[in-house]
Amino acid sequence: MSTELAEQRLQELAARYGLSSAQTAQLQGLLAMLADDRHAPTSVRCAQRAVDAHIADSLVALELEPVRAAQAIADVGSGSGFPGLALAVALQGSVVQLVESQARKCLYLERAIAEIGLGNARVVCQRVEGWSEGQGAFDVVVGRAVGPQAVVVEYAAPLLRRGGMLVDWRGSRAGAEEQRAARAAKQLGMRRTEIRRVIPFAGARNRHLHLYLKVSDTPPGFPRRPGMASRRPLGAGP
Repeated sequence: MSTELAEQRLQELAARYGLSSAQTAQLQGLLAMLADDRHAPTSVRCAQRAVDAHIADSLVALELEPVRAAQAIADVGSGSGFPGLALAVALQGSVVQLVESQARKCLYLERAIAEIGLGNARVVCQRVEGWSEGQGAFDVVVGRAVGPQAVVVEYAAPLLRRGGMLVDWRGSRAGAEEQRAARAAKQLGMRRTEIRRVIPFAGARNRHLHLYLKVSDTPPGFPRRPGMASRRPLGAGP
């Protein structure tokens, strides 16, 4: 795919999701920054690949009504800023917090926000478990390539308001991991409501969004100390 075709793909995505020319230009700015910054925290940097792998894959969450309606969104383990930056571009009436613990990645996210003039995104440069200000503050939490699903559910649960939703990006279905995550969710006041197969771009295979609803308050003892969710994940029982 040439650069021209990458721009054509952006136009197709803008039409699919009802984005303005200004929003499309911001997405183009994200692609340009990825291509130009050799320190960008992702292996997929060229526009020809990134328009689908990052932009289209992020925007597919707009097919979910809770995401479109969310006023406050947290992107946990934001990394290079996807899906959070792309969703912030698309949902300019929402505030999107990009939660990332690595300082180098936080600096990149800050540069990206400044580069494209994105006024509704903020970087939270700390571990999600230690971010007390974010507890109970969000309508939607998103996570993409963060870690095992049971761990992502544990990261998300304390941040969500009751009735809020976690949207977790996954590839192929993995029964054992899904069962562990479902058991972890039950411990955390969460319940999986749907596993939706999505096609963010032509030729995409095995893309799924896993949706978890927060049905009750987060129990005492959560969040656990930083690192405990990954070292001693919930949901390991039979």
